[in-house]
Amino acid sequence: MKPIYFLSDAHLGSLAIDHSRMHERRLVRFLDSIKHKAAAVYLLGDMFDFWYEYRYVVPRGYTRFLGKLSELTDMGVEVHFFTGNHDIWAYDYLERECGVVLHKQPLTTEIYGRTFFLAHGDGMGDPDRKFKFIRSVFHNRLCQRMFSMLHPRWAMWFGLTWAKHSRMKHAATEEPAYMGEHREHLVLYTKEYIARHPDIDFFIYGHRHIELDLQLTKRARMIILGDWITQFTYAVFDGEFMHLGEYVEGESRM
Repeated sequence: MKPIYFLSDAHLGSLAIDHSRMHERRLVRFLDSIKHKAAAVYLLGDMFDFWYEYRYVVPRGYTRFLGKLSELTDMGVEVHFFTGNHDIWAYDYLERECGVVLHKQPLTTEIYGRTFFLAHGDGMGDPDRKFKFIRSVFHNRLCQRMFSMLHPRWAMWFGLTWAKHSRMKHAATEEPAYMGEHREHLVLYTKEYIARHPDIDFFIYGHRHIELDLQLTKRARMIILGDWITQFTYAVFDGEFMHLGEYVEGESRM
């Protein structure tokens, strides 16, 4: 049984990340290290810091990452790409050119006989009204059409600058680490969801940039994947056990 890998939040192209090409290459080296082992790879959102597809234009860069995704799918490895709050605007390019399976909504799926609930995690239980408003604007089709009328040069500059401002703001205010089982929004959301869907074995999220492995019930286990900016963490399921790992250059630590 080949293992299944889960990772999220690389924020490729971020203007707030130094040495962006080294950052991309590190992710690509990890994907290359698992290409003969993996049955599937699930990318749970915010792999790009800002991504917007026009009908005939896609963002500059990311050639190593996109090439590696294409190599994986050409080899028969399933690659599932979930949109996050930074790369909402993925349409059909990644599916057509790279062969990925694109998910714009949370997914409940069976993997090796276990039931998984997979999502980026944005908008789930977060009471921040400002974030909810901005999220609703970003998802609005009319707003998306209006944005697409901007020249890509200005649209990409605006998007990357906005994303950089958001990243720097979080860094300056020290986004909280794990807030505890009774305060963490994703945990509270998941507990409510379990009450209505008790048959799920694993809940896996990105978004929060923390690494968390929490057994919520005798059956249900919740994982937040960390990120690929400073932590380089991922989860892997071998059909029987779920492990959390950290990629270190040349090796992986479990």
